[in-house]
Amino acid sequence: MNKAVTFSIEIFPPRDAAGWNQFDQTLTRLKKLQPRFCSVTYGAGGSARRGSDIALAHVQRQTSLTPAAHLTCVALSRNETLDIARHWWAEGIRHIVALRGDMAEAGTPFHPHPAGYKYAAELVAALRDLADFEISVGCYPEIHPESHDRLADLFNLKQKLNAGAIRAISQFFFEPEVFLRFRDAAAAIGIHHPLVPGILPILDFNKAAGFARRCGASIPKWLIDRFDGLENESDARGQVAASLAVSMCERLIAEGVQNFHFYTLNRPTLTLAICHALGIQPALERAA
Repeated sequence: MNKAVTFSIEIFPPRDAAGWNQFDQTLTRLKKLQPRFCSVTYGAGGSARRGSDIALAHVQRQTSLTPAAHLTCVALSRNETLDIARHWWAEGIRHIVALRGDMAEAGTPFHPHPAGYKYAAELVAALRDLADFEISVGCYPEIHPESHDRLADLFNLKQKLNAGAIRAISQFFFEPEVFLRFRDAAAAIGIHHPLVPGILPILDFNKAAGFARRCGASIPKWLIDRFDGLENESDARGQVAASLAVSMCERLIAEGVQNFHFYTLNRPTLTLAICHALGIQPALERAA
């Protein structure tokens, strides 16, 4: 396996004591693989803002991982948004994943705060002026659900990158060709920044399908068939999920992809298995 292959992870703020235990297990098990950074989600409409702040501080102070803070345009004025960014900078957090974000009520069209940022590109430009943050943005291999068409979606991505972001992390997808076609289309309009595929290990197929419907990711019939009948077979389901993710990543690596972003859902086992299968192993094992 190409030693240049690297990865990052995404986690979400815990809500209770059991969640904190799982959160710590996720960090402990995955930090051995030295991910490039660990992004902490923000919650629709900023609904997990306080929890996100606590989780970020925990990653920053209690682990060797590099935290990346999610920040959205939802429900805050420009001054309030920048105050959050200033606070993170003072805490030593240097990486922000800048997103437009979604409203707290599922399915509600985005409405900017009257005094807030309307688009992620505006947020990126403001953060770039504020401090020397490393800024990532999101992208949609199958088009954002609210975009008019592929070209409009790509030009929006180009605006975010030109505003000062250094990479775009993709929404998850289930077939490598989806990402490769997107990458080709992006290159055709002059996007040459790193596009990092987002990988969602399928812990629960029905839950993953629900996520997909909300973000516009297509679910191929062959994938439905692979998980059919495994509802009560957790071990077999995990083996199928890992095998499919490894196969997809290997195809992407063969096409020149070197960086991946894993949506862990605070469940590290599948991500750990996938990384090992791809040759991403703990530093001590590599040294041996």
